[in-house]
Amino acid sequence: MTVPLNPQLDTLSDYPFEALRTLLNPVTPRVNDPPILMSLGEPQHQPPPLLAETLAANADKWNQYPPMAGTPQLRDAIVAWLNRRYRLPAAALDPDRNILTLAGTKEGLYLFSSLVVPREKRGKQPIVLVPNPYYLVYNGAATMAGAAAVFLDATRDNRFMPDLAAIPRDTLERTALFYLCSPANPQGTVASLDYLKQAITLAREYDFVLAVDECYAEIYDRAPPSGALEACAALGDGFDNVVAFHSLSKRSSAAGLRSGFVAGDPRLIAHYSHLRSYGGCQVPLPVQAAAAALWRDEAHVEENRAKYRRKFDIAEAALAGRYGFYRPEGGFFLWLEVGDGEAAALRLWRDAAVRVLPGGYTARAADGRRNPGEAYIRLAIVHDEAILSAAFERIRRVL
Repeated sequence: MTVPLNPQLDTLSDYPFEALRTLLNPVTPRVNDPPILMSLGEPQHQPPPLLAETLAANADKWNQYPPMAGTPQLRDAIVAWLNRRYRLPAAALDPDRNILTLAGTKEGLYLFSSLVVPREKRGKQPIVLVPNPYYLVYNGAATMAGAAAVFLDATRDNRFMPDLAAIPRDTLERTALFYLCSPANPQGTVASLDYLKQAITLAREYDFVLAVDECYAEIYDRAPPSGALEACAALGDGFDNVVAFHSLSKRSSAAGLRSGFVAGDPRLIAHYSHLRSYGGCQVPLPVQAAAAALWRDEAHVEENRAKYRRKFDIAEAALAGRYGFYRPEGGFFLWLEVGDGEAAALRLWRDAAVRVLPGGYTARAADGRRNPGEAYIRLAIVHDEAILSAAFERIRRVL
């Protein structure tokens, strides 16, 4: 006897790494070179010693249940960082009303849709707007909340950022939630302050929530990316309808710490805190102490950022003028145009032992349009400089 499952699960067939395993695992590289895995965006830099030191200093707290909302010390550190980073007015954020800690942002982004997606809007199935290409969690969250995901193509023609002016009015009227990622994964483009202000204005005009995923905001090339809360402050109307998600995974090379936060609209934060008391993950007290220390420290972030800049220097020297290369404004991915991303990924693995992600696995062919990622491959440039140089040499040889 088969136990019935939620039928929405059947539509979640877009897990990119499962598709990548299906494509590449049956193939044995023809070369003896050591494999170079550039498919997964997992930071390779070691986190600062501050992390382990703070965990050890708070080891007596592993037996205590942590507060769901986060300790006052962590929320104060987060507010202080947000104020510094985005030049917010000193009293703009209240650590008790505007901040909620998360066990990383993946579960936070996913669960958030359960809060803000109603059963219907304007008498119809609600819509969640998703940039295309997209982080798979956005689509999974929309689908399991009972919404229709509407994919907004982000292509070279619109600077790899969804065209807000092209969204139909009837779509906006049914929209409950808009997931936006800046710097974008995978393209590395950044939403300008004006763009964010336009998105916020649309959210307030059509009464939906703008959730901005800013997990890559501290890895940038030249200028620090603007943020959603900064745009709210520039508009001068508080944080209504807006939340921003941040994490220590990339900023501090601490993906295994599983520590992040959401900040913004106090009404939404309060309701989200209530919802997470039922299904959210609490962050252990030693982890919260380590997170507070990391948010207070900028030296390790500047060092981390400098390392990524050197990696982009190497990439630019090796790939400029090829594969539509451009230097991303933020993040640590390259988005290379190779004609057929799946064929290129297969060739690179078979003939060069370099594993990359076909761009089409991160995007959808929506409403009869071409998949905007199918001509691309995504490379995570997280390895050390010698490995990256070898990878780029192999890519040039094979492609």
